[in-house]
Amino acid sequence: MQLGIFDSEGRAARARRIGLRLLSVLVILVAWEEMAPRMSGLLFPTVRGTMTALLELLVLPAFWRALWLSNQALLLGFLLAAIFGVSLGLWMGRSRTVERIAAPYLSILLVTPVSALIPLFIIATGLGLATRVLVVFTFACVVIVVTTRAGIRALDQSWIEMAISFGASERQIWSRVLLPGTLPVLMTALRLGLGRAIAGMVAAELLAMAVGVGRLVLDYQGNFDAAHVFATVLCVVAQAVALTEGAKYLERRLWTWRTAVGNR
Repeated sequence: MQLGIFDSEGRAARARRIGLRLLSVLVILVAWEEMAPRMSGLLFPTVRGTMTALLELLVLPAFWRALWLSNQALLLGFLLAAIFGVSLGLWMGRSRTVERIAAPYLSILLVTPVSALIPLFIIATGLGLATRVLVVFTFACVVIVVTTRAGIRALDQSWIEMAISFGASERQIWSRVLLPGTLPVLMTALRLGLGRAIAGMVAAELLAMAVGVGRLVLDYQGNFDAAHVFATVLCVVAQAVALTEGAKYLERRLWTWRTAVGNR
């Protein structure tokens, strides 16, 4: 009986959250529609004009080709950042030697705007896919390394000491203690890195080379087609929200599974 009450309260709370979010979106759209004609900006589009442009964009083959071209760099750069960033973060959290070697470079990248490095990447790798992948990788890797390192350092050291006292090898410590203990933090690191990777994808195409979705934005901007500029940006935002929400869902599922396994 109590479980039923808790379930109904949980559903009611979720319904209220969804209702508040929808209400906030409605308020923003109404304010946008009312303020657009009064804005002093050049050709600031209305909601209706942007939605019309969005529908036109979604049936345009050139848009889907541009989106696929952009996502190539996103996919490759993020995968490389995830593999390298998680590995380095775990290694830095476990080894003081690796920490002393890598920490200065990590600190430099943390305080350096990555966009300022894009000209250097172009000089080093040219104007191809490799440069865009490198930009995405650099945007995402730092936050993955920092979050992963913090996660492994936050583990209770008594777990490791207990494993050592029972004669566990280094490999067993990694497989039985460190990796299971940091798994939720790793998912958080990847989710944050994914958001940064999307920012890197857009920055590379707007600042480095006009390809993919960035090329569409610049073309529409050059033609003073503000409605299609907004529509293209909305598509990028929608993709970012969908990917990050999917990552949040996987993170919650993983945490639920880990808790269930730990309670057995």
